[in-house]
Amino acid sequence: MKLLLFIPLLLLLIITPAFGEPLSDRTGLVNRLYVETSGYTFEVKTVSNFNVLEHEFDKDEKRLTIFINSELENNLGDIIIPRLLLSGNFTFYLNDMEFNPIIKSNDKISFITLNFTGIGNHKIDIIATNTVTGVEQKSETTVTDESTSEGGGCLIATATFGSELAPRVQQLREIRDQKLMKTESGQLFLNSFNEFYYSFSPIIADYERENPVFKEAVKLVITPMLSTLSILNYVDLDSEAEVLGYGISLILLNVGIYFVAPAIIIIKIKK
Repeated sequence: MKLLLFIPLLLLLIITPAFGEPLSDRTGLVNRLYVETSGYTFEVKTVSNFNVLEHEFDKDEKRLTIFINSELENNLGDIIIPRLLLSGNFTFYLNDMEFNPIIKSNDKISFITLNFTGIGNHKIDIIATNTVTGVEQKSETTVTDESTSEGGGCLIATATFGSELAPRVQQLREIRDQKLMKTESGQLFLNSFNEFYYSFSPIIADYERENPVFKEAVKLVITPMLSTLSILNYVDLDSEAEVLGYGISLILLNVGIYFVAPAIIIIKIKK
C-alpha cells in the first residue's frame, strides 16, 4: 500500500517509449564502491554518465580518490558517502585542481553532485576533516546505510530541462530530500524505486541529448506530473497518515490528467 503513494512518479514509466539498445552502455551507470577501514567495510554509491574504474581510500589523509573514464564531453554524476566514513568540511579536486561541486548532507550521508567537462580519464579527490575514529573494530563488517539509496541524479529531468540547477530539477530534489526522506513510506519507496529508475532513465536521458524533438516531447509529458508534485512543497508531511492522504490525492489527480481526460476526449471525438 505504501508503494501506491508514489504511483504518480511511476506514470512516467508507463508513458515513456522503450528503446532497444542503449546509446551509451556507460551512461547512468550505478556503482557501489566498498571502502575497507577500521575493521569495517563502507559502501559508497555513485550514479553517473561516466565509468568508475577504481578507487582508493587514505584514512590518514581522510581522502577518497575515484578514478573515472568518460566517453562524453559533459559529465554528470552523484556520489553518496556515509558520514561514518567521511564527514565535516569537504575539499574536492578534479585532476589535482580544486573545484566546488554541489553537496548536501544529513545526519547519515553526504550527497555530492558533480558536473564537469572533458572526455577521457579523470581523477576525483574527496578530502574531509573527519573520518572513522573511535569505532569498535570488527572484522568483515559491512556498514551500509539505507539512506544511501535516497537519491541519485534526476537524469531525465536534468536532460529535459538542461541543468542540475534548473528550477524543476531542484524541485524534485527538494521533494525527495525535504519530504519523502522524512517518512518511512518515502524511504521504503526510494530504496526500491532508484534501482528500477536507473535501469532505464540513462537511456532516455541520453536519447534526449541526441534528439531535441524527443526532448521536447518528454518535457510535454512530464510537466503536468511535476506540476502536481509541486503541491507537496506547500503541505506538511509530518505523519504517515498525511503522506497517505496526499499520496492518494496525487494518484487520483494524475490518473485524471493522464488517463481519464484523454479517454473522455477520445470518446467524444469518436461520437
